[in-house]
Amino acid sequence: MSVTKMDLKKVINASGKMSIIGVSTMTDDVIHAMEVGGKHFYEMEDLQEKSGEIVAEYMRTESALITNSASSALVLAVAGLITENDSFLAERMHAEPLHKEILLMKGHMIDYGAPVSTMIALGGGHVREVGYANGCRVEQMEAAINENTAGIFFVQSHHCVQKNMPTLEQVSQLARRVELPLIVDIAAEEDISGYSDLADLIILSGSKALEGPTSGILAGKEQYLEYVKPHLKGIGRAMKVGKESIFGLLQALETYTNEGMSKQNQMELLNQFFELENLVGVKVAIHQDESGRQIYRARIELDESKVKHDALYLTQQLKQGDIAIYTRDYNANIGYFDIDPRALSSQEVDTMIARIKQILGG
Repeated sequence: MSVTKMDLKKVINASGKMSIIGVSTMTDDVIHAMEVGGKHFYEMEDLQEKSGEIVAEYMRTESALITNSASSALVLAVAGLITENDSFLAERMHAEPLHKEILLMKGHMIDYGAPVSTMIALGGGHVREVGYANGCRVEQMEAAINENTAGIFFVQSHHCVQKNMPTLEQVSQLARRVELPLIVDIAAEEDISGYSDLADLIILSGSKALEGPTSGILAGKEQYLEYVKPHLKGIGRAMKVGKESIFGLLQALETYTNEGMSKQNQMELLNQFFELENLVGVKVAIHQDESGRQIYRARIELDESKVKHDALYLTQQLKQGDIAIYTRDYNANIGYFDIDPRALSSQEVDTMIARIKQILGG
C-alpha cells in the first residue's frame, strides 16, 4: 500500500525525542546509508562484530554492540550479568530458576514507555528497590547488596527523581568498591562518550540524540559484552537488528555532534511563545532541562480561575486537531506544560500559538 494512502495525521513535535511520535527525523545521509545497507547481503556476525568496533571508538569503550533498541540493550545487558559465561544457562533462561537481583533506586523506577522493571525482568533479573521516591543514600544501596546481587542499574535521565539521590559518580564508586558491574542507561543523553570511566555497561538509543534509525547501543567492558553475545541466539533473537539499521546508525554516529540546537536558536523560538501572555491567565517562562542538559523549554502555566480551559484539557485538544501538536504535558494536571523547541520550525511555532489561542478563546 502506498504511504500516501494511509492518511496519516501531521504531527508537530514540541515534546522532544519521544517514541510515541517516532522519536526523531533522519537526515538524507542516514537514509542513504540505510539504502546501501538494505540493498546488499552481508555475513551478519561479521557485520555486527565490525560495526561494534566502530561504535566502541565513538563511545570510548572496550567493546560495543548495536541492538534494535535501547530497551533490547537493557534486556541483553541484564541477561549477560545473570548468566555470565554459562552458555547452557543462556540457552535455557526460560526453564531454569533464576534468583539474581539488580539493584535499582526507587527514584529511578521510571516508565519511559515501558517500565524499567519489565525490561530487567525480561533479562532474567529481579529488581531490588532501594530507598524511597524522595530520597536514597549510598549506605542504603550498600546495605541492600547480598550474594544474589548481579549488578547495579542507574538511569541517567530527567525523568528520574533528582533531589536527595546519590550521583552517578557516587554510585560508580560504590560499584567499584563492592566489585559489582554497573549498568548506566543514558538512552536520551547527548554526551555519548563521557561515561566509559564510570560504567561497565552503557545503554544508548540510536534514534534520540543521534537521530538515527530505530536502534540501540550497548557498550562497555569487553568481558560483559562477551557475556551478552550468547543471548543473541537466545532471547536476543527476538530483538535482532537489521543490516539497514546498522548502516544508518553508523552514519548517524559519523555526523553526530554533542552540540545540538544552540541555546541562541532555542531561545529565538521559545521567545515567540511570550505572545501568549497577552491572553488573560497565561504565564510563560523559560526553564532549563531538569538534569542540567543544555536544553531550554518554554513553560506555559494557566491560572485556572482566569482561563476558559485548564492545562490538561488544552494539551489534550492540541493533540486532537487536524494537526496533532504534542507538548511535554507531564504536569498538565497541576496547571502547566512545557514546549521543547529542538524539532520545531518558526512556522510550526506560529501554528501552535494560533491553535492555543483558538482553544482558549483568545
